[in-house]
Amino acid sequence: MASIPGLKITAPVEGEQNAILSPPALKFLVALHRAFEPTRQALLAARKARQADLDAGGTLTFLPETKAVRDDPSWRGAKPGPGLQDRRVEITGPPERKMVINALNSGAKTFMADFEDSTSPTFANLLNGQVNLRDAVRREIDFDLGGKAYKLSQNPAVLLVRPRGWHLDEPRVTFEGKPLSGSLFDFGLYFFTNAEELVKRGTGPYFYLPKMEHYLEARLWNDVFNFSQDYIRMPRGTIRGTVLVETIPAAFQMEEIIYELREHSAGLNCGRWDYIFSFIKKFRSNAKFVLPDRSSVTMTVPFMQAYVNLLIQTCHKRGVAAMGGMSATLPIKNDKAANDSAMQKVYEDKLREVKAGHDGTWIAHPATVQIALDVFDQYMPGPNQYYNYRADVKVNPEELVNSQVPGFITLGGIRANVSAALAYCGAWVSGNGCVPIANMMEDAATAEIARMQLWHWVFHHAKTETGETITSDLVCKIIDEEAEKVAGVKPAQVAVARDYLKAQVSSKEAGDFLTSDLMAKL
Repeated sequence: MASIPGLKITAPVEGEQNAILSPPALKFLVALHRAFEPTRQALLAARKARQADLDAGGTLTFLPETKAVRDDPSWRGAKPGPGLQDRRVEITGPPERKMVINALNSGAKTFMADFEDSTSPTFANLLNGQVNLRDAVRREIDFDLGGKAYKLSQNPAVLLVRPRGWHLDEPRVTFEGKPLSGSLFDFGLYFFTNAEELVKRGTGPYFYLPKMEHYLEARLWNDVFNFSQDYIRMPRGTIRGTVLVETIPAAFQMEEIIYELREHSAGLNCGRWDYIFSFIKKFRSNAKFVLPDRSSVTMTVPFMQAYVNLLIQTCHKRGVAAMGGMSATLPIKNDKAANDSAMQKVYEDKLREVKAGHDGTWIAHPATVQIALDVFDQYMPGPNQYYNYRADVKVNPEELVNSQVPGFITLGGIRANVSAALAYCGAWVSGNGCVPIANMMEDAATAEIARMQLWHWVFHHAKTETGETITSDLVCKIIDEEAEKVAGVKPAQVAVARDYLKAQVSSKEAGDFLTSDLMAKL
């Protein structure tokens, strides 16, 4: 670091982590920061301005200034990168060493190693994750644990990486007193360490890009890709990026997002849980957007169905992948009937996706890989469904913001949200970002729905199905009760989660992201 004036690292760097944070890699991070931090900050300021407009009664629609892009039939996204033509089942999870091996060996076509929603961003977690991915790329990740050997198979899944979103900083690494972007930190280290090796081995540097709210944010990623490829003298167009459409503003700019990334685009993904969270958050000031219990907000409610259909149509119009959403269901041990019922729901979810025209889907546990594979093998014999143009789809702006969802708010739903948010936030500040709760693999996205719904119900004085008004006092009472039941998390971390959630439901304005709010408590 002495050779890079202005750079400071305020967390321990130990062992193999030093090889990741090498002087050349750090110089690359600083180069990215210098080139792109002003634009990132301007785009984050634009997000706040758009939110203020929505809070004042504004709405969302397709952008008039980009109509020519949408109307131009001539352009296409990039051809699939090597190994990305068939993505029928993708498994996701944090870049923890055992998880990486199990996911790569799972039989899924690809593995999305996640530095975002399923990783608690302790500095050790982030750097160890980079070490694990470096070793996985080079087929050097085998290890023994408790007498059990973990070895990579001969034909592992293709690796993709999700860096953190544009809104997140990396506070442990600063340049001239300002934190680096979490996005560029995660992307930059993985790219610099592995891009050339990945190409040598027949794939490439492939990424999932989260939480974008505007096509200019996709343009920023494209500029980062070009800068990075030029920096190591790699041909432009080698990188591929799949964008998670997990914010409601992005749903109105799908074509524009593909267009901005078109030389590097690997398609779009239905980031369903974050999308529901965004739907509530963006229209937080409008009581019309109060939704019933989270369990009622399924993929077949009108606003979710419109979003899915438009995404598939848009991707296939532009020749790129339309990826389905996450099935977070976990196997249920020692209860065959309950497990059979849970696995049937996974089957039905994947059947809905493949029949809708998706080119692949997400699962969270190796035990559900075969279920998803069987469905896609039966109904999608080819590598993808780019040929399915969904000409039947005619989605208008009103359909994307149709807040009519059948169902009720119940005391059970309130308690379920409280329980999930407490358990997840407590685990997150303890260093665990991927948590099994009630036979579901919960990550930050599902916890965000729980948190935002609780706040929204209190803010708008919503009523339960029995007519009881939901107040902060009622929710805080339930928070205290459920905090006593949280298992597997130390009492001090449960207390942090309890105090945070009580402050949220008692506030006039909920925090943007729990991952930002709780970073100081990590």
